[in-house]
Amino acid sequence: MAASTPELNLAAAPQRSHARVLDAGQSRLVTRWAACSGRRVSWRPEHDPAAWRKSVEVFDEDAGHARTLALFPEDHAAVVASDNSVVQLRLSELRLCRPRQWGACWLAGQLWRELQLDRFWSDRLPASRKNTRWDEILQVLVSYRLIAPGSEWRLHREWFGNSAMADLLGGDFGLAEAHKLYACHDLLLEHKEALFSHLVGRWRDMFNVEFDVLLYDLTSTYFEVNASDLPEGTKRRHGYSRDKRPDCPQVVIALVVTPEGLPLAYEVLPGNTADSKTLRLFLANIERQYGKARRVWVMDRGVPTEAVLAEMRNSDPPVQYIVGTPKGRLNRLEKHLLDKPWQEARQGVQVKLLAEDGELYVFAQSFDRVTKERAMRRRQLKWLCKRLQQIAGMEISREELLMKLGAARSKAPSAWRLVDVATDSKTAAFTFSLDRKKLRAVRRREGRYLLRTNLTDNDPALLWQYYIQLVAVEEAFKNLKGDLAIRPIFHKDEKRIEAHIFIAFLAYCLHVTLTHRLHALAPGLTARSALEKFAAVQMIDVHLPTTDGREIVLTRYTQPEPELKLLIDRLKLQLPLQQPPKITSADLHQANRL
Repeated sequence: MAASTPELNLAAAPQRSHARVLDAGQSRLVTRWAACSGRRVSWRPEHDPAAWRKSVEVFDEDAGHARTLALFPEDHAAVVASDNSVVQLRLSELRLCRPRQWGACWLAGQLWRELQLDRFWSDRLPASRKNTRWDEILQVLVSYRLIAPGSEWRLHREWFGNSAMADLLGGDFGLAEAHKLYACHDLLLEHKEALFSHLVGRWRDMFNVEFDVLLYDLTSTYFEVNASDLPEGTKRRHGYSRDKRPDCPQVVIALVVTPEGLPLAYEVLPGNTADSKTLRLFLANIERQYGKARRVWVMDRGVPTEAVLAEMRNSDPPVQYIVGTPKGRLNRLEKHLLDKPWQEARQGVQVKLLAEDGELYVFAQSFDRVTKERAMRRRQLKWLCKRLQQIAGMEISREELLMKLGAARSKAPSAWRLVDVATDSKTAAFTFSLDRKKLRAVRRREGRYLLRTNLTDNDPALLWQYYIQLVAVEEAFKNLKGDLAIRPIFHKDEKRIEAHIFIAFLAYCLHVTLTHRLHALAPGLTARSALEKFAAVQMIDVHLPTTDGREIVLTRYTQPEPELKLLIDRLKLQLPLQQPPKITSADLHQANRL
């Protein structure tokens, strides 16, 4: 067969037929995928042009419906019939237009539907009288927060046009109009409680998880604004900053998650709220929303007060808890614990048990934690000693000396407590030495924790396992502040600030669902890595000009690489069929060229 002769390839494809044009060297191939056989065959179009006319279907934008057309390169006019069902293509003018990110947007949509959020929000956010699809606008906001978080203005001006969200949702740029993005925030908060009840049911069905162990912790997020410019009664207040920005007003975010990181509830509290004043509110909220049940609350020290713990013990049924204990209580109980024998809770973890006043104190020692904390302390102490030696060799004023010492102290606070630094009252001279007594005390405490619980009959190994699962809530905060970039928050209205946080939590729900699926199917692959792999799949418009001034447009996503294909199979996902081709009107084509 001559290299310049066009061929037609037929192969099996379910339900829908599409046209695709390729240019391979000097030959020009027009290929047709149809559900006609399970094998590929080749034949010349001039042998049977009638069969070719019957097999190609495009959507005619002039007529508003699908039409069957015969496609031929313009240099094979001799085989073209004279009727209007024949279209000649200018293959030399083939254009590839509008590359846009498709894969990660499609994956976000799959997660959205797996959690049945499309059904949930379509019932609660119906279309407006102007046919504004608020549920789809919310999906755009959440997908943006999951894939490439930023401001709503950036979504409007840049991201939406560079993504395939409009193609996936069957919409247009109206889904990213700035005023609609902001207005959507005003419709969300009233559905927060119903949303988490819905998600708990979905996660139970999808992953068969239990919700009898709850991890509770708090974080904060700050605003780079002047507190004096804020309105009266705002939640943005100065308080203890976990982000090391005490100069900025903030809000406190309290969160309840399962050991798998699945969130059950959260609240946005004033920035000056003390940790110890939040737990009672959450106990009531969880009981009201999910009913009374035997749950184990796991918390870090400083969260519960003695009064709240007493209420938890005396409630019906009793609310069970495991909480870390401040060092002051360890100092008080240390003499009672010295006489207790070590017990092997599990490999690498030893415990001492002390029952007192209806509670059980578990003094746990983890050899892995000993190694980790000891390495951290040594690294920090080594850096501090080296830095102090450098400062001692500098010729600086006393004021500069104090500033440099203060900077070293702020960078290595734990190591600083183990070093005695004495400065001269008049000169820039100073001395430093290691406090070996404090060092021995610190070494004795490294990798050791005192836990307090009313689960007096439980296995100590299980109690320790519950407590170390607090890292799940810390990981949730890390993802919210890192991958999902919950800040900076540009909103000024209080409700929209809370709605922004609500959207970030919705994105986190997709994120943690993907993480849970990857953990079972592709261990070691993070949700962020998976999204980046999917983002490599682009969507592109292939424009094929015709000799009569029209264009056939094929909108196609690129084929995933073998590694991504394997991941798609592992996740039991199925890529959608390519969109059918369209043929534009001659008038529209001329207008586009102008």
